Amino acid sequence: MDRRRFLRAVGTAGLIGVAGCASVASTGEYDVGMTATAFDPPEITVSVGESVTWRNTSSRGHTVTAYEESLPEGAAFFASGDFDSESAARDGFSGDLEGSLSNADTFTHTFEVPGTYPYFCIPHEQAGMVGTVVVEGEQQQQEE
Repeated sequence: MDRRRFLRAVGTAGLIGVAGCASVASTGEYDVGMTATAFDPPEITVSVGESVTWRNTSSRGHTVTAYEESLPEGAAFFASGDFDSESAARDGFSGDLEGSLSNADTFTHTFEVPGTYPYFCIPHEQAGMVGTVVVEGEQQQQEE
């Protein structure tokens, strides 16, 4: 086999392989996936006013729950199940699995205040399933 034919064959095979991986890794349907005990990616950076969508890409049930005490000043609490507080989210999950996302379920939150937002999965927190959203930019002033 001559060198050019070999390179053409290898190059085509490589592009097909990479194209398949790219479509799996970045579907555009969500920003953060969930494995058995991790958020993927564990940290994401967005701008003020942008939304983040989490999708359960695992067969296990998961939650997305903000660490309330660590939220930036003036930031809204967020949790799958639309709870008003971390304690309500923990209680709801421990009682009736409220807020749990099944496979392919999504949760979306819009971030209006710059800062760092640590969050976790209630049933897998002890296994280290924690993540961070970093929100950059300036908070927009509301006109009165």
